[in-house]
Amino acid sequence: MNTTVRLAQQPEADELLGRSPLAALVGMLLDQQVPMEWAFTGPYTIAARLGGDDLDAHEIAAYEPEAFAELLSAKPAVHRYPGSMAKRVQQLCQYLVENYDGDPARVWREAADGKDLLARLNALPGYGKQKSQIFLALLGKQYGVTPDGWREAAGSYGEEGSYRSVADITGPESLGKVRAHKQEAKRAAKAAQATKKS
Repeated sequence: MNTTVRLAQQPEADELLGRSPLAALVGMLLDQQVPMEWAFTGPYTIAARLGGDDLDAHEIAAYEPEAFAELLSAKPAVHRYPGSMAKRVQQLCQYLVENYDGDPARVWREAADGKDLLARLNALPGYGKQKSQIFLALLGKQYGVTPDGWREAAGSYGEEGSYRSVADITGPESLGKVRAHKQEAKRAAKAAQATKKS
C-alpha cells in the first residue's frame, strides 16, 4: 500500500497514511467528534510518541493501557477524548493481532468481494456500519482496493463524484466541499426533527 493522500492536510501525517494500512484504520477510528484533519493526523502523532515512523499492531496491543492513554493525552492531545480513544485504538489493534496476525491489510486483501469487505470492517472494534462504508469508499477511491461490488457495499459513499465523506478528500478544495455537504446534512436533520416535534 503506497499512495498519495491528503486526509490530514499535513505532509508527514499524509505520507504515513499513504503507506501504512494501520495508520489509515486508526485515522478512520479517530474520525468522530473532531475535525477530520485532526483525526487523520493522530496516527502520525502516535507513531512519533512511540518513537518510530510507523504503527505496529502488536506493539500497541501489548502496550500498558494507562501508559498508552497518557501517550494520547499528552499535549497536544490526539483527540478530544484521548482516554477513551486510547482504549479503542488498543482494542482495534488487539483484534487485528488475534484475527489477522497483526497485518491490517489482510482485512481487505483476503476479502472475497465488497460485501465481504464491508462485513470484515464492520467487525472491527469501533467501526459501525457508517464508518465501515466510509472506509470502504476510501479504500476504493484512494487506495486502489476495488473488490467486486465495492461501490454498492459502500452505499452512497461509494458514488463517483460525490463529496460526502473523507473518502472524497483529495485537497483543501474537496475538504471544503465535504464540510459544506456535512453542514447541509446536519441542517436537514435538524429541520426534520423540528417537523417531527411540531
